[in-house]
Amino acid sequence: MKSDRRAFMTRCVAGMMSIPVAEAAGTLGASATEAVAVPVASDALTVADIASAEKIMRVSYSDTEREMLAKSLPSSIAVTTDRTLRPHPDDAMPALVFSASLPGRHDVEPLNPKLVIAEDAPPFPENDGDLLYAPIIHLSRWIRAKKISSERLTALCLARLRQLDPTLKAVITFMDASAMTDAKKADAEIARGIWRGWLHGIPYGAKDLLDTAGTRTTFGAEPFVDRVPSKDAVAVTRLRNAGAVLVAKMSLGALAYGDQWFGGRTRNPWNPAQGSSGSSAGSAAAVAAGCLPFAIGSETLGSIISPSMRCGTTGLRPTFGRVARTGAMALCWSLDKLGPITRCVEDTAVVLDVLNGADDGDPSSVTRAFRYDGTDDLEGKKIGIVRAWGSEQASMVKGIETLKNAGCEIVELEWPAWNWSHLVTILNAEAAAAFEDLTLTNRDDLLAWQAPEAWPNSFREARFISAVDLVAADRFRRRVMVETAARFSEVEAVLAPSMSPLLTITNFTGHPALVLRSSVRSERGRTESDAARRVPSGITVWGHLFDEGSLVRIGRELEAGYGVRAERPTID
Repeated sequence: MKSDRRAFMTRCVAGMMSIPVAEAAGTLGASATEAVAVPVASDALTVADIASAEKIMRVSYSDTEREMLAKSLPSSIAVTTDRTLRPHPDDAMPALVFSASLPGRHDVEPLNPKLVIAEDAPPFPENDGDLLYAPIIHLSRWIRAKKISSERLTALCLARLRQLDPTLKAVITFMDASAMTDAKKADAEIARGIWRGWLHGIPYGAKDLLDTAGTRTTFGAEPFVDRVPSKDAVAVTRLRNAGAVLVAKMSLGALAYGDQWFGGRTRNPWNPAQGSSGSSAGSAAAVAAGCLPFAIGSETLGSIISPSMRCGTTGLRPTFGRVARTGAMALCWSLDKLGPITRCVEDTAVVLDVLNGADDGDPSSVTRAFRYDGTDDLEGKKIGIVRAWGSEQASMVKGIETLKNAGCEIVELEWPAWNWSHLVTILNAEAAAAFEDLTLTNRDDLLAWQAPEAWPNSFREARFISAVDLVAADRFRRRVMVETAARFSEVEAVLAPSMSPLLTITNFTGHPALVLRSSVRSERGRTESDAARRVPSGITVWGHLFDEGSLVRIGRELEAGYGVRAERPTID
């Protein structure tokens, strides 16, 4: 006699929920003193309810099928919406863990770690302005040579941040006291001959979604204004161990979206009438304005690349999984990535070298050797372009010319003309799950931004993504990974406009990207009375999984060819 599967499952759940608490504890993970909640059946459903729901879910059933669903759905809904065993918002990544590597493929052969910085430092500058805009690779050499102390450099950075922050709104929390203590410690160690590496004594800012023990981490959002973590994020710990000096927690668009946070809108130092873009808004704005040598940003879908484009900084979005995210706000577990924002291409390598590696708290993280040699030859390297994505743009034309002069071969590639926005279903579902508590408790109403495209509405919309549609999107993601891997197998890297489809594609496949300034142009004001401003634009190089070293080497060549790294914003 065949059993009815639905009835069987219902009986199993009901039976499990009726066993003594002590027995249930071993099965469900509850303590012996915790009550085990029984799912409560939903309100009765009618055929009309089912018919209305079909419009949302884009399906069509017969009246007979609707009658059957009206009877069976309440028990299913009761189980799937039981929230008593849901993890706390800060706990537990999903059991399914995304890997950027396709089965059976070796993205790059394991390499011995290597970091060779090719650029030498110029003579020590005579004025503080030149000092504040100097890259890490110069500052580090000057600090080690005792031409400047970490204490003085840190004090200069804090002073400039405080001077410009009323305009920029880039800082959520200043950390003056601990920063000066750490700077003095770095100076004392260097005086004793202890050198921790390129970041020893270098001030930096951390996007305010990285936990800092005893210092609030707010996610830029009203519901978390008073949130104070007890532990540092792994990235913060690694930077401290490398001797870097954390001076401030930088603004981000609320819950890592855009440039608007509970303190206002972070501004672009090239044009303060304009937002800095996001969500790594304060990180990019402060680095671009000469307030910090580097800052840590994060990206789920453009949050390093977009503000770097707007503010003219250099941003490295690493391969998914290369940098452990333990202690960082989770927006999308299969998409979030941490990376450096700097003013110089080689600076990204020295920061990534410190951040690199797995941690047990991030099951998606892996340990892969990072290798960068600034003296590597580019002769014969194949660089891909996609004609349909704007290869005629001035920055592309100049970039192609630069790489050809370096001995590179340009290869034309094509991607399928697919609707890449199908992938965003995954982002929306994961983000809504990460912040489900805000939606269910109506604390999403505390967020200032309440537009149709803002998070609160997106989280509510995501409740109508079916499990079937989410799995379908994930299957499409695998297909995109296979197609993308095939194209990258033909080239060393791809040069493309930053806002090309590769922004979406590679965020979902996990491939790394390096964005850098390609020009500074004069831009007219919106009205005749507005003065024209010089504003930056950028270009992005996209590379093989876990081969950021090649990206940085290609980026360094492009940086020299574009010749605009030394340009500064007019905020002064």
